Amino acid sequence: MAEKRDPRSIGPRVRMMMPSLTPLEAKVVEQVLARRDFTDATSLREVADDAGVSEAMVVKIAKKLGFSGYRDFRENVASYNRLSIDEMHEELSPDDTGLEIVQKVFRASIQALEETMAIIDVGALERAAELIHGARRLDFYGVGGSAQIARDVAHKFLRIGIRASVQDDAHMMLMSASLLGPEDVAIGFSHSGSTTVTLEALQAARRNDARTVAMTNYRNSPLAEVADVVLCSTARGSPLLGENAAARIAQLNILDAVFVMVAQRDYDAAEANLSRTQGAVRGKRTR
Repeated sequence: MAEKRDPRSIGPRVRMMMPSLTPLEAKVVEQVLARRDFTDATSLREVADDAGVSEAMVVKIAKKLGFSGYRDFRENVASYNRLSIDEMHEELSPDDTGLEIVQKVFRASIQALEETMAIIDVGALERAAELIHGARRLDFYGVGGSAQIARDVAHKFLRIGIRASVQDDAHMMLMSASLLGPEDVAIGFSHSGSTTVTLEALQAARRNDARTVAMTNYRNSPLAEVADVVLCSTARGSPLLGENAAARIAQLNILDAVFVMVAQRDYDAAEANLSRTQGAVRGKRTR
């Protein structure tokens, strides 16, 4: 019997599994997810013929994605497709008005937040908070947009008295990781989970017995495989915005939740440090 899942979680769960598929298998899944006419009545033969693969391969793909078979896959994907159009991603168009652009960009972020909520692992957030709270040293690794997320998180933690070192250079990452030990925590930020320099830094930290955390959009990514704790966001792709734009919003919210969980563990100290850091910059404001 097909397993009922939260419809909002289907797209995210399928996308998170994509790195584990072959290019041909991924192409089949992408074709199915792109079909707005995919329903409970769509036959196995139709999917196979459209993709130019065998029916057996479609069933194999469904099982690799965690479904019991094609019928289970079909029922859940159809449920995902039946979500209100206002809740689904609408692609940006060159002919969009300013209002339409604003609505579509905001809806993409709202969808990323709602779908991430549907697949969130609260236990992983709590484990990450526990590691961060007990860490002697914190290292954050990331490049490009991921480095900006790392800096935002480091800024939040500094406000409550927790210092983190943010590294966005391959050499600096490895040098810093080489100095970590069992009492330290390294967090790698990578949307794809396959950014080589970030992966190598997290591997180096792990070799030195530091605890490791991955912040990524893909639970089965190489970065996730070397992490003790995985914090996973989700966002659909877009030719113009890409996945990163909406995923960034979801990741910042995940990390805000971790930040609050850390602060909770010693609320009095967090409150006192917050007052001190706010006071330190109060004179830098015009009013």
